[in-house]
Amino acid sequence: MSGCAPAADTVPAVATPSLVLSAPRAAPGGPLDVTYTFTVPAGAAALPADEWVFVHVVDERNQLLWTDDHAPSTPTQTWRAGTPVVYTRTMFVPRGSTLGAVRIEVGLFSRKTGERLPLAGNDRGMRSYEAATFSIVPGAASPVVAGNGWYDPEAGDGPGREWQWSRMEGHLSFPNPKTPITFYLQVDQPVTTLPASQGVEVRGPGGVLETFTLAPGAPRVSRLPLSTDQMGPTVRVDLTIVVSTTFVPAATAGLKSTDSRELGIRLLNAFVEPREARPAP
Repeated sequence: MSGCAPAADTVPAVATPSLVLSAPRAAPGGPLDVTYTFTVPAGAAALPADEWVFVHVVDERNQLLWTDDHAPSTPTQTWRAGTPVVYTRTMFVPRGSTLGAVRIEVGLFSRKTGERLPLAGNDRGMRSYEAATFSIVPGAASPVVAGNGWYDPEAGDGPGREWQWSRMEGHLSFPNPKTPITFYLQVDQPVTTLPASQGVEVRGPGGVLETFTLAPGAPRVSRLPLSTDQMGPTVRVDLTIVVSTTFVPAATAGLKSTDSRELGIRLLNAFVEPREARPAP
């Protein structure tokens, strides 16, 4: 079967997307900062309310590798010509990714109906627009290990998605590089019916490194610059993630779950990067 270009979209584009990546390459498990810009053309009709951005990372065989669908920083019903919508998100390459060239396709869609809106750009089919490319390359071997205080890995929510639930305290460790690093930590709390947000504390060998409040919903990314003194003299660096409150799904109203585990928060990604490896976002 021979390939063919998608038919031209006869519906006027509601916006033009563009993406800028923090680097042309990233390692498996590593972060990539993606700056999104959506520009509404003059005279365009108002966009439907609360559309989402879909983000599909695809290989050279058109195989979907992972997604990063999300709500844009500004609700679509407030988008106006002359005021570009610009925001940056951190996307992590799944740890098991195959090395090679990949592309990012984006679009706007309704979570209720699945309907996609027409955009201006290189339509790869079904209103999915090619917006950027990068390469997955080998990275420094500093794997982060989830030790005591974490449940077994789970997967779902689309290709490339994996997480581990914490207990009240969860320990992470990695080989001590003996040189300054940035430690990336991506966590979330997907259960939106909890009575309150959770407090999170990140502790290192020398004491508390960061505290924050984790609200249910979108993932949170921490970037912790660690000096050699903060990591200590030991062969491995041990960090502790402490959660202020836990919950049991089976005892949580609205979940209709039989899960009797005591859960804290979800660990989505943790990564060690040499301090000089990237500019600040």
